[in-house]
Amino acid sequence: MDIRLVTETFPPDINGVATTLGCLVAGLRERGHRVAVTCPKAAVARDLGDGAEVPGVALPFYREVRFGLPRRRAFLADWRDDPPDVVHIATEGPLGASALAAARALGLPVTTSLHTNFHAYARDYRLGWLASPVMRYLRRFHNRSAHTFIPTAMQADELSAQGFERLVVLGRGVDTELFNPDRRDPALRALWGADETTPVLLHVGRLAAEKNLDLLSESWSRARKAEPGTCLVIVGDGPERTRLERLLPGAVFAGVLRGEALARHYASADAFLFPSLTETFGIVLLEAMASGLDCLGFDYAAGRLLIEPGANGLLAPTDTRDAFLDQVPALLAGGAGDRRRRARETALRYGWSAIIDAFEQHLLDVIDATERQAQWRAERA
Repeated sequence: MDIRLVTETFPPDINGVATTLGCLVAGLRERGHRVAVTCPKAAVARDLGDGAEVPGVALPFYREVRFGLPRRRAFLADWRDDPPDVVHIATEGPLGASALAAARALGLPVTTSLHTNFHAYARDYRLGWLASPVMRYLRRFHNRSAHTFIPTAMQADELSAQGFERLVVLGRGVDTELFNPDRRDPALRALWGADETTPVLLHVGRLAAEKNLDLLSESWSRARKAEPGTCLVIVGDGPERTRLERLLPGAVFAGVLRGEALARHYASADAFLFPSLTETFGIVLLEAMASGLDCLGFDYAAGRLLIEPGANGLLAPTDTRDAFLDQVPALLAGGAGDRRRRARETALRYGWSAIIDAFEQHLLDVIDATERQAQWRAERA
């Protein structure tokens, strides 16, 4: 296949969308497909194939997030001269909207994916009045594509109830060779001020308002009441970092990490705190489980899919702060060893290969359906 991917984020950006797209693109290329990526310009080098970097702008309140500017005419010209077999649009900003309009105007097969709960973010940025208009826009955007890929059946049910059509559940995977308990590093723990008997809690993710990060502070306080020496390590960056550093004196802020450095931080901790309530999936939870951590999250998205409460992790009912906090001491208890082992066993079932195979087949099906429809129209003419 000749596939054109249009997205506002792509590796080495650090977020779940970029991680997912990077794995899908790498897998499709390994299978012999051409994947050309269109993405906003960034300071880092990206492997776009024979795609293009395009102008973009950063959100004023969140500089790490960029939107590509619309380029409908350029897409029309490019795709007329070199028509792809299918266009996949991963983000719904101005760049994605212009790609969708161009693909439909040219009669090209087009699919989309919904990675981010923008309508939920509106509440966290005090823009709650935007939630309904954003949802209407997302519904209209995605319903104009042949398929919309989403990560969980739970989300499929929620979006179907709100009028989204042709939804396809496409799961998420994890590199279990990279994220592995064997990467545990006593020297790294020593840098954190922790020996092998010191409980270490870890959080990995963007430090942003929508991530429910105040619960980290409360969780650490609850943990230290049970085990006074408990260490908290936070990996990531974002607009909330300065505030969190003031709120959490004594916590270790490791900043942005990638690859083996990130994997060592996961494996060198003991438990993972995942307080977010705005994820479509939450790939960091799968990375933590692959690293053999005891994980505490809420009963939705990846938490609902992956965690069997008490067996391979801990869950709190969605948006119940007290229930989350009440389970923090259990992360420090002796029984956590069995949960950590079973967490790793669970993650081993979530390799990327089967997910890439499914994505590949769905794209082939969309291409085939479009060709059959074109043939039917030609015969009717």
